[in-house]
Amino acid sequence: MTVSSPLIPVLGSLHALQVPIPYPMKTVTVLIDAPAHGPVTMIDTALDTPEARAAIEAGLKALGLHWEGVERVIITHHHPDHYGLAGVIEERSGARVTMLDVEIGRGERYWHMLREWLPGHVKHMLDHGLPQEMVQGMRGENEHVHPASRVQPLREGQTLELAGRAWEVLWLPGHADGHLGLWNPEDSLLIAGDAILPRISPNVGLYAYTRPDPLGDYLQTLGKLEALNPARAVVGHHGPLMEGVRARARELRDHHHERLDFMKAETAGEPRSAYELSLAMFSRDLPTSGRRFALAETLAHLEHLRLLGQLYRTWSEKNQVWLYHA
Repeated sequence: MTVSSPLIPVLGSLHALQVPIPYPMKTVTVLIDAPAHGPVTMIDTALDTPEARAAIEAGLKALGLHWEGVERVIITHHHPDHYGLAGVIEERSGARVTMLDVEIGRGERYWHMLREWLPGHVKHMLDHGLPQEMVQGMRGENEHVHPASRVQPLREGQTLELAGRAWEVLWLPGHADGHLGLWNPEDSLLIAGDAILPRISPNVGLYAYTRPDPLGDYLQTLGKLEALNPARAVVGHHGPLMEGVRARARELRDHHHERLDFMKAETAGEPRSAYELSLAMFSRDLPTSGRRFALAETLAHLEHLRLLGQLYRTWSEKNQVWLYHA
């Protein structure tokens, strides 16, 4: 019986793997480049789970490689499903782990400082109305994330080689402060990570450690993607490849503007906390972790409007929460 390769060809020596993750998206895209000349490169690493390790091992084996053959790791952003195995690969192969410089100072550092930063995370969410019982699952560790001990910076505008071609390093913030993209104008191909996705809207949330206006950042990223207008993009979920990036960027921009209008309408009456407003924006049943994501996304919209001078917030001494109002 012939067993098909788990690899999906992308461009020349560049291949994609769909690696299982225990999240609603079900898989994350991991890229492997094994050129005849140049370093064997992995872009994103998935979570550290037995299922993810097995999937990546199968992909490496199909290229005649093992973990020890990986020489370079490029991380699009620090979220666990993209960064989880980076430290393991670094330890096993001595691979050079790289990330956009903007992401190292906050996002990557998050995994080294999570225990110290956790009280600030908790206070941030409580200050915006999250019920006390919903912070219980927030922990100062993640067993599926092993950060690298040394991360080398990439910078916006820098050029690197991949699949025998030159790629420009892009900064695509919003979903993560230092989200990295790679752009190959010769083939009109973008390695987009989670900056744009075909079936879902990338979560754009305001957290205790993020830049002050992630939604403003993301709207600028969508404008950049519209201008680039790639023929194809490699995406982190529901891919690995998608077309129609410009049209999808416009859809996502319209989606966020609709949410901004919704928030303005919701805050026209009685002042409410971001958590109360998140129950209106995300009215379906969600697990506790989903409720925290919903609060962060609602906050990103509220703070964008506040920074534009279209909303205000005041501190309620009685309830010990921030209240938003028009």
